[in-house]
Amino acid sequence: MTIGVMDSGLGGLTVLAEALRRMPTENYVYMADTLHVPYGPKSAEEVRHCVLEVVDTMVQTGIDALVVACNTATSIAVDELRARYSFPIVGMEPAVKPAVEMNRATGKRVLVFATQLTLQQPKYYALVSRVDEVGIVDSLPLPELVEYGEALQFDRDVIRAYFRAKLANYDLDRYGIVVLGCTHYVYYAELLREVLPPHIGIVDGNAGTVRRLAALVHRLGIPPGCEGGQVRFLCSGGEPDYLEKMGRALARLRETPRTGF
Repeated sequence: MTIGVMDSGLGGLTVLAEALRRMPTENYVYMADTLHVPYGPKSAEEVRHCVLEVVDTMVQTGIDALVVACNTATSIAVDELRARYSFPIVGMEPAVKPAVEMNRATGKRVLVFATQLTLQQPKYYALVSRVDEVGIVDSLPLPELVEYGEALQFDRDVIRAYFRAKLANYDLDRYGIVVLGCTHYVYYAELLREVLPPHIGIVDGNAGTVRRLAALVHRLGIPPGCEGGQVRFLCSGGEPDYLEKMGRALARLRETPRTGF
């Protein structure tokens, strides 16, 4: 079986790394929309057009299932993708529900990091309204973190200073969980851990997304792979340097222990 994984750039590689851990015998096609990265500052209609175009290209490679490894793309285009294609499609949403459930007994608040466009979508408002009956969820856009991820910027001083500046006006004693609601942000879970007080947990949706994918594939009776684990990289701009960068980023992720939920 060949599983497609798409994102605007390098962020979805954090999901691919999780899929390779859980489903190591499958083959994967990963496509980054380098012509249009990042999605966050764009309009919903622009993102919709980009996602449909990328997935059309991926379908031509013969994928048997698809992970939309981007919260912004999922919120805007996943319903239309499911109407277009008959193969399994798994999207992503910020892990607000498990975060709220984990904090319900503590009285602490939940802080969701996501792109501005994700936070503006009706799907996000509906999600928060559905699971946050007591009003403990706050949201914070971190657009620069996508740019850092695309540049593979891992300078500890730079990233820690960025987090401290963004969190300067928050009383962190009031919070119990931070949700990483963008796949690019998962690159920085370890550095965020160094900035947050020790009582604050960090969750992301990657593991849950891959669990849903595995369950859906099993339920539909798609036979598992036997000698897979191969990854093919594509990007909409066709840049050789970017293809090489994806390989380096994935290798880094596969060497790093998971720190999220």
